[in-house]
Amino acid sequence: MAVLAIIVGVGLLWLITGVRVVQQYERGVVFRLGQVRGQVRGPGPTLLIPVVDRMRKVNVQVITMPVPAQEGITRDNVSVRVDAVVYFRVVEPIRATVDVQNYMFAMSQVAQTSLRSIIGKSELDDLLSGREGLHRGLELMLESPAVGWGVHIDRVEIKDVALPDSMKRSMARQAEADRERRARIITADGEFQAAAKLAEAATVMDATPAALQLRLLQTVVEVAAEKNSTLVLPFPVELLRFFDAGAAKAAAAAATPAVPHQAAAPADPPAPEA
Repeated sequence: MAVLAIIVGVGLLWLITGVRVVQQYERGVVFRLGQVRGQVRGPGPTLLIPVVDRMRKVNVQVITMPVPAQEGITRDNVSVRVDAVVYFRVVEPIRATVDVQNYMFAMSQVAQTSLRSIIGKSELDDLLSGREGLHRGLELMLESPAVGWGVHIDRVEIKDVALPDSMKRSMARQAEADRERRARIITADGEFQAAAKLAEAATVMDATPAALQLRLLQTVVEVAAEKNSTLVLPFPVELLRFFDAGAAKAAAAAATPAVPHQAAAPADPPAPEA
């Protein structure tokens, strides 16, 4: 009985020391006497042979890894400082454990070198506004080594682009000049359209003089509606021209000298009779 109790106790101890629990977000890679077992242990309890088996757990969740800011010179010779973030996960735990010593450190180094390479191949405008193409380029550059390590790249994004202060001031002046140019163009276009409409209105009013009088009365009504104490009325140009013509006639009449009447010449004396 004592021997049986010892055997049972040893069996229970072996069972307790050989049981491992794998979480839902983990996978277990088992090494038996230094060799990898072909089957990866899934989530739940798993039994190992004590002393002989050793299990390494690998996290298969999506890992968010920030890429430290990298300084570089763009293709159009602008010094920038760019940082990014990489989202990846382990899809082959055996490769991530055996083929690479530390896949996290390896991914960090590859991401930094790829980011510096992208900076040198891109222009400043692409880094500021055309980032979608750069994201796809970074993802392709990271995916090539990551596949051999059993890692899948989900997404790569550029977080921030830091520019020198002198470049920021230059860009601000450029943007201000561009806004001023557009404002002047819009103002000039508005004046051109207003002048065209005024020319059409003047043509219509010239053909119909009564329209000018109606417009004058309408303007008076609009000004009077403001309850102003002083009302300024425009003077018709035609009336000024009438007065001007009358004044010109009067001045011409005053400037013309009066012609004196000549006295009648005396009649010749009658000839003497023969």
